[in-house]
Amino acid sequence: MQYIGMPVGSRLCWSMGGVFTTQRPVFLVTNKMIKQFPSSSEALHRVISRIGDVTVLVVGDFILDRFVNGVIERISPEAPIPVLHGRGETLAMGGAGNVVSNIISLGARAVPVSVIGEDAAAGHLVRMLGEIGVDTRGLAQQPGRMTSSKSRFSALNQQVLRFDEEEVKALDAGERAALIGHFRAILPSADIVILSDYGKGILLDGVAAELIAICRDAGKPVVVDPKGRDYARYAGATAITPNRKELGEAAGRAVFSDDEIVAAARELIVAHGFAFVVATRSEKGMSVIDLVDARHIATQAREVFDVSGAGDTAIASFALSLAAGADRVAAALIANAAGGVVVGKRGTARLTVEELTGALFRSHHAAAHGQAIMDVGGATRLVEGWRNEGLSVGFTNGCFDILHAGHVSLLHAARAQCDRLIVGLNSDASVRRLKGPSRPVNDQHDRACVLAALASVDAVVVFEDDTPLSLIEALLPDILIKGADYTIDTVVGADVVQNAGGRVVLVDLVAGKSTTGTIRRLSTPTPTADAANS
Repeated sequence: MQYIGMPVGSRLCWSMGGVFTTQRPVFLVTNKMIKQFPSSSEALHRVISRIGDVTVLVVGDFILDRFVNGVIERISPEAPIPVLHGRGETLAMGGAGNVVSNIISLGARAVPVSVIGEDAAAGHLVRMLGEIGVDTRGLAQQPGRMTSSKSRFSALNQQVLRFDEEEVKALDAGERAALIGHFRAILPSADIVILSDYGKGILLDGVAAELIAICRDAGKPVVVDPKGRDYARYAGATAITPNRKELGEAAGRAVFSDDEIVAAARELIVAHGFAFVVATRSEKGMSVIDLVDARHIATQAREVFDVSGAGDTAIASFALSLAAGADRVAAALIANAAGGVVVGKRGTARLTVEELTGALFRSHHAAAHGQAIMDVGGATRLVEGWRNEGLSVGFTNGCFDILHAGHVSLLHAARAQCDRLIVGLNSDASVRRLKGPSRPVNDQHDRACVLAALASVDAVVVFEDDTPLSLIEALLPDILIKGADYTIDTVVGADVVQNAGGRVVLVDLVAGKSTTGTIRRLSTPTPTADAANS
């Protein structure tokens, strides 16, 4: 299948931000749907493990979100409107503040730069940022500016009214100079920049363009969550992250299909010099598009409670992943999973690394079988994510040299005891120490791939020791499963699991099945027909 894309016969001018050309493009590339992870789970886990080392500079509109909950039991006698009896309220950071909040909750460092007022809403924002350890010196407070706030009123988890208090106002000369000054001072310490434009004025009148130019000169990537129809204000940015509706507005037409998404994104890339576009598509997931490739990432099925702030979570996790070493597609996979978590929460939500890890690998065998092979760090984060979702985790182990019916039966029985099963696999060196120099028959990579391909196995971790004790101590499974040829007091790690509140289960084995027996039969010559008849 071919799509509009790379200009044929045109001369391109490459820049840090992307590609510029004056000719109407005709692209000849393949459009791909991703339903499985193109990167190994180990690589994705390495990215997530490095997120904590990333510093993000966040510039944009900081908004106070207020959530008022109550019940409606009658109609007002003053007018035909429902009366909401308030039962409590909560405050949260919205807009660029929610981006900062998500960066912090994922364990990274966020530095906010903006201009807010000296009103009550600003006071709440500064207080909440301080409570999560954010340095707020880059937030300039001005008495003549109103801090935007949004109040959402809900009854029985259904939003019935939103009340916005805001004034769209561009920065004056003094405010602009202060913001640019803070930005230049902080930029050297940042790994990546996010411009979070909610159209409240902070990035109007060329401020966004000036910040992007500074980033380009400094060699810093900048990702923009755009607003409005005119994306020329973001020209030269590394990437923009519009939703489908915003992408259509910027392109001047409605876009729905994959082809339309790709064509609109590439027109914007050519027109404004972006390196690529990440389009969020609600229930259809995400699309990552540049001039030579387009990847469409399917969303994970999940009950949706509230979409408030999902875009903030997506851009925060995308930028963090990009800065942590992920390529753009892997970063979008992570961001897509992150967005899926927060739409399952109420209000302006944020997520943790454990929730993100669990979401990436939530569906049983969501990845190709090779992606279920991981190191102990990745498995630990995966287990924590599963637990946050209320799932029980089982563990069993072995050499699994030549897989036979006994192994399959054991693993099937083990999986029946839990929601998710991790298998500890002895390394080649460990097998040689236990079984002798002629073993294993199959190396650890092949053995791990075969195990990971089984429907009963959710993850495989290779361990180097003679026993899985250290691995069990790291994972602390809820259920430890071994064959009935053991007794509980001889199962390695049984005391560790039981002391942590877990249990040990012994399952029946298939009689007469063993790897040693299989090897013995293979090494015994089969008698010929003549010999058998003699």
